[in-house]
Amino acid sequence: MKGQNVSVAKAKKAISDFKKATGLPQGVAELSVFYCEEALRLLSWCSMDDEGYYAALVHMFEQAQIAVERLPASERASFYQRLDPLRSAAGNLAWGVKDAFEEPWCSRVE
Repeated sequence: MKGQNVSVAKAKKAISDFKKATGLPQGVAELSVFYCEEALRLLSWCSMDDEGYYAALVHMFEQAQIAVERLPASERASFYQRLDPLRSAAGNLAWGVKDAFEEPWCSRVE
């Protein structure tokens, strides 16, 4: 479990470092969405009982939406198309992840 939290911290730091170094909103959006996609892919392959990991995923899903909102309107659709199916996939997870995904999605996208 501890190794998983270290991996989450490293991934979040990499995104933060990229944001500080480049400030490129499209790159931040790409990394944030990719993090969510890969975290959900991992969780669909192997389950884990680590509330911190799920909380980090929920936080990153919200951060990904914020990053996408900062893009010009013409660039948002492709990112939303990648994030939308993750909401359904979250229904297979524990810790109320799907509900936590729905709240910011509904307030921002729908």
